[in-house]
Amino acid sequence: MSSRQAVLLGNPGTKRTVYLEQAAKQCGLSVLPALQPEAFPAAGFLVVDWKEWSRLLTGARSLLQPDTATYIKIDPPLWESCRLEELDALTASYRKDLEILAGLEQQAERNLQTSFGTVTFFNHPRGILELLDKRACKMRLTQAGLAVTEMMIPEDQVPIRTAGQLIQAMIRQHIHQVFVKPVCGSGAAGVSAFRTQPGTGRMVLYTCAAESPDGGLINTKRLVRCEDREQIQRALDKLLALDCIVERWYPKAQYKGFSYDLRVVMQNGELDYILARLSKGPVTNLHLNNHPVEYEALSLPVQVLSQIRSLCRSAMSCFPSLSCAGIDILLEKGSLRPRIIEMNAQGDLIYQDIYQENRIYLHQAEMMKQWLKEGRIL
Repeated sequence: MSSRQAVLLGNPGTKRTVYLEQAAKQCGLSVLPALQPEAFPAAGFLVVDWKEWSRLLTGARSLLQPDTATYIKIDPPLWESCRLEELDALTASYRKDLEILAGLEQQAERNLQTSFGTVTFFNHPRGILELLDKRACKMRLTQAGLAVTEMMIPEDQVPIRTAGQLIQAMIRQHIHQVFVKPVCGSGAAGVSAFRTQPGTGRMVLYTCAAESPDGGLINTKRLVRCEDREQIQRALDKLLALDCIVERWYPKAQYKGFSYDLRVVMQNGELDYILARLSKGPVTNLHLNNHPVEYEALSLPVQVLSQIRSLCRSAMSCFPSLSCAGIDILLEKGSLRPRIIEMNAQGDLIYQDIYQENRIYLHQAEMMKQWLKEGRIL
């Protein structure tokens, strides 16, 4: 190959793009304007807008130029809708885009001597696809024997689609508290925690989903607590009518009266960043006005960090086409045993990092620089 280029497929002006651009400049890479003509310098770093990418697959401005090797990082597209019933359609559109991107690699291989150069992905589109499906991801981790927050599988294998079916399944399996999550989606969209009290029949539901005037569900990004039985059953009926998984709700470790879990960012086989997310409620996502705390402040035993690192490395080995993932880790109350809650192939944006060291994106920029120089990541 006579030249190499690094491309971020993302959303110009967002924090993800701005701070990766800053990291690239800090590493000495030339950050090029979007839609630069076909001649790219060897040290070039180009941002391509999701809105423009499809027309850049062919023609003079094609991302895949003859005799040019291209390294691509894929950031998630921006979704403007907050309606939960639209999650499947939005995800289906994204899946289609990822399949097309995955096909670029094969197309480049077939046409290497004619039209296209080679393609290397930071996180391969097929790896991103695997983690988009929470059910499939959790099944892969479970089959590998890793400690996870287990999915509740009904004995009759019939999918749980109503509140009544959920309650009956919980009674049969002697489980009194669960999380209900849409199979696709991020940012706690639709994530709900449900608890029943044996004997009294009392229920409580914590959820960010609210009923819209037309009867659908919207993601409010605000956690509410409900104890009204009829409201709870109606909310669960609407949520479970979507494609959801149900997981055991484990009591989390606590710090200064807050329960917490951990967001771990793994990159290139190593634990790159770890942050505790504290909450008075069961859902810890930081955009719900929860509290971030540096891992060191928890003063956890050294062996706990070792167990977390080992668990996360094993999880990454289940998805070898990924260089990076954000992994949510629960530490069980009392034992501090780590369990994987879920994985996100694009979970590398940590505000507490970008506003300080910007370590995560600096490491990505260094990986890009090494690839531009040597055509590979060591």
